[in-house]
Amino acid sequence: MARKRKSTPEINGSSMADVAFILLVFFIVSTTMDVDSGIYRVLPHWVEDVEAPKINKRNTFVVSINKNNDLGINGEYAYITDIKDRLKEFILNPRDDQHLSEKEFKEVEGIPGTVAMSKGIVSLQNDRGTDYGAYMEVQNELVKGFNELRDEFSMATFGMRFDKLDEAKQEAVRKVIPTAISEAEPEEIK
Repeated sequence: MARKRKSTPEINGSSMADVAFILLVFFIVSTTMDVDSGIYRVLPHWVEDVEAPKINKRNTFVVSINKNNDLGINGEYAYITDIKDRLKEFILNPRDDQHLSEKEFKEVEGIPGTVAMSKGIVSLQNDRGTDYGAYMEVQNELVKGFNELRDEFSMATFGMRFDKLDEAKQEAVRKVIPTAISEAEPEEIK
């Protein structure tokens, strides 16, 4: 006698598609995307038709990166490790060098007496072919330089590091040593 084969019932495919879709949505919603690099910077508010201020050439610290990721500071070849120290010297101008930034003495709320404030601005110029990694290294060195300047000023004025100051004193120190970085539109740099 031949046995009768039992047929297996088919699985309803429409409910599987629903389950797969729900799982997909769950993983998309619950997964976090870590951003490993980027630039934390508060940008100024957009203002139309503002004429660019006239800046004395002496007050401009030009950092340029070409498509080969070669670095230049004020037209001279430089290494990434040179940026921070040269920036600090440019901003502080301790010997009143005529080739470094000018200073003006002002009173700043929260800072005792008058302080020498640099008129210096960093002009960062990069080529369209510059690697993002090289660009980020330069940005990091510039920010390190400004952070060290703030720490040194805070230690000299208040006897503690910048990050240990209360918010009002930090704001006063930021007014004395602002992060003045101007970025030009990418162009071909040789």
